[in-house]
Amino acid sequence: MHIGLRTIKTAVSATLAILLANFLQLSNPTSAGIIAVLSLTNTKRSSIETGVNRLVALALATLISSLCFTILGYRTIAFGIYLLLFITLTVKFKLSDGIVVCSVLVTHYLTQQSMDYRLIFNEFALMIIGVGFALLMNLHMPNIEKDLQDRQAKIELSFREIFSAMAVAINHSAQSQTLCQEITELKKFIRETEALATQFQENHWFNPNLYYVSYFSMRRTQAEILLEMSSHLQKIAVAPEQVQGMQSLLELAASTFAEENDGQELLAAIFQVYEMYRQMSLPQTRDEFENRAELFQFLQLFTSLIEIKAEFAQKENQE
Repeated sequence: MHIGLRTIKTAVSATLAILLANFLQLSNPTSAGIIAVLSLTNTKRSSIETGVNRLVALALATLISSLCFTILGYRTIAFGIYLLLFITLTVKFKLSDGIVVCSVLVTHYLTQQSMDYRLIFNEFALMIIGVGFALLMNLHMPNIEKDLQDRQAKIELSFREIFSAMAVAINHSAQSQTLCQEITELKKFIRETEALATQFQENHWFNPNLYYVSYFSMRRTQAEILLEMSSHLQKIAVAPEQVQGMQSLLELAASTFAEENDGQELLAAIFQVYEMYRQMSLPQTRDEFENRAELFQFLQLFTSLIEIKAEFAQKENQE
């Protein structure tokens, strides 16, 4: 049985929160442990945001419950009215993460039939202890940069393999049918990696590393274009000499596609291929025209794909 790091953090933070609440002789000390469990998130930044939002939500909950219990008394109907008002306001002010935790703490006012300042202090202390230990546990987060770099290499290899397969499949629709599934799987893998990159970024408070999020977002956009290219690839049926230029571009991409490649060599080669196609004789029949149009759309999509990387590289160099 494997016990993950987050599971260990959750158990430790909840235990320490309850122990401290007991040591301080707070009422309902187990609530501090529950708050710690609910406040432990995947990143340092989200833990801070969750903690701050819950403290603000508790202040709002205390104010609303005070009005409801003062006007209607410490009755169930007053708690129901509190929930109507509190949930509405927390959703409006984007504090909805605190609905459950704060409402549990408000039930302590209802149970005690009191909103004495000492009880209010008790509830805020429980919240601070629970949130504090969750944040403390998240001060240490595993460094996933190596995993991101490995995924980066895998993604670039997949692009190279797909370009190579496209170079072979162009003008051969039967060989292009499996590419769509491969590209779809690549897009899914990139999305998963984007989520990890966001997690990596949010674990750096003072010097957030934005590169990986931007990089994988760029690759996802390229993969979306690649999927569109695959749909056109299946419709291309032109003379062999008319696909040679496009094949050479795909083969060049397959051999040079990498993180450090700024795309300028490919853009220059694309310009030459455009010039070559302009010098070809015009199509003579409707079918020939439609087939050439599919090839031209394929080339335009490929150009857009490379331009995205060129713009990304230019932006990174400026920064």
